[in-house]
Amino acid sequence: MSPGTLKLLIAGVAVALILAISATWKVQDWRYSGQLAEQANAHLSDLAKIGSAAADQVQAEQGKRLALEQQLTTSDQTHHRALTDAQRNQDRLRDRLATADVRLSVLLAEDPASCSGVPATPGAVGVVHGARRAQLDPAHAQRIIAITDAGDRGLIALQACQSYARSVSR
Repeated sequence: MSPGTLKLLIAGVAVALILAISATWKVQDWRYSGQLAEQANAHLSDLAKIGSAAADQVQAEQGKRLALEQQLTTSDQTHHRALTDAQRNQDRLRDRLATADVRLSVLLAEDPASCSGVPATPGAVGVVHGARRAQLDPAHAQRIIAITDAGDRGLIALQACQSYARSVSR
């Protein structure tokens, strides 16, 4: 064999090898692109399901949050109403004390030497006309009303806090 024919033979084998590799590559591309397309579709389907589940969960959480906000708003309105009512009642009582329409008094012990304010014999609870009473000075009555007002506000605030804690802990 001459060197020219050897070169031609090598060139022919190289071309045939390149064509075989190219054909194999094309076949593999067709086959794998179909599998990759199926995997991509399956992946997109899985992502769509995950996205839908996440959206449903977000919507459920938003519904819970909205319900909790409504409960807290209702609780806050109830607290405000109770506080306003207590303040109004305290103001009325304070006004009645100031106009001497109502006087605060305390029961006196039967035995002036006794330090105990509790009667020795049990009796009916209520206004006893026969027992000795001492009327309080209006200024002292006003201070007592202010103290009970602060106590009422504290109790109302405590109830509001307990209601809030119960609703949030659910």
